[in-house]
Amino acid sequence: MIKKKIKLNNNILSNRIIVSPMCQYSSIRGSPSNWHYKHLSNLILSGASMLVLESTAVSKIGRITYNDLGLFNKTQEKNFSKLIKFLKSIKDIPICLQISHSGRKGSCNIPWVNSGNPLKKNKWKTISSSNLKRDINWPAPKKASLNDIKKIISEFENTASRAIRAGFDGIEIHMAHGYLIHQFISPICNVRNDEYGGSVKKRCRLSLEITERIKKKLPKNKILGIRLTGSDHLNKGISLNDSVYLAKKLKNIGVNYICISSGGIIRKTNLNINKQAFRVAMTKKIKENLKNVLVGTTGRLENLKNLEKNILSKKLDLAFIGRPFLKNSNWLYDSLDKNYIPKQYEKAFEKKDK
Repeated sequence: MIKKKIKLNNNILSNRIIVSPMCQYSSIRGSPSNWHYKHLSNLILSGASMLVLESTAVSKIGRITYNDLGLFNKTQEKNFSKLIKFLKSIKDIPICLQISHSGRKGSCNIPWVNSGNPLKKNKWKTISSSNLKRDINWPAPKKASLNDIKKIISEFENTASRAIRAGFDGIEIHMAHGYLIHQFISPICNVRNDEYGGSVKKRCRLSLEITERIKKKLPKNKILGIRLTGSDHLNKGISLNDSVYLAKKLKNIGVNYICISSGGIIRKTNLNINKQAFRVAMTKKIKENLKNVLVGTTGRLENLKNLEKNILSKKLDLAFIGRPFLKNSNWLYDSLDKNYIPKQYEKAFEKKDK
């Protein structure tokens, strides 16, 4: 089943493995750097059927760090276009861009400087659904006004439009990992009492409005995906019923795939990442409530025998895999058919005569 082709909107994916977006914190004023060219040229030759580029900010204050990729001006759009042309010249598989707003997780150091903690110098005021701190030593964000929310929706729409003009095959909207849209969906963070807070319907309103605006702008042949929070792994956090509710609404808007993630709304949760395929059971429950939309997940899926069983038993359609590709971008070659391996590398994988 891993090797079985599957249709994603107007695209035929050659297998069920997708390179998951992984932040590199290596941009030059928001644009891709030489590091991205090297990093992504490895990933596009990995044998995966689709590549999703790392979380890219929709605005300056939507960045996590100063080194984040961003797509909110003409220069960035031009530089992304160059990158896509370069990658497509190596291998023409679908390439999507994950777009995001950091919310209260912004204005931070890069992860290998001061453990990624909030900036003390040259910081900016973050924004969120409410003015609750992410953690005790983190700054309180501004509570988004209704005008702020309108602006945020427009920023997502504008970044999506720029991405399509730059040559991307699709968009993945980031609604997980504790970033801004997740901050509206989760009752752990969202304590508003207006039309964007309270009931699950109101907490999901921003995510649906952003998705509707982007869907209207996307050409019919382009992919629209969602990175969705299945659970906060906290008491009184996002429940499975909440996630099913939102997934159904997103499906009705016309998204093409939903990738289930979880955790991240605060630093410490009850999420256990030590178990193989630790989100598959959650993903199966969400998938059972959906029709006519592909459902995938992420999180320790590199055991391909187990993955094969999980896909065969219809627990998921797609596997979004990240860190194993950082360790070895060619790790799939021994498991896939010969035609996935670049001709230049075939001799390294030829079986010797007995």
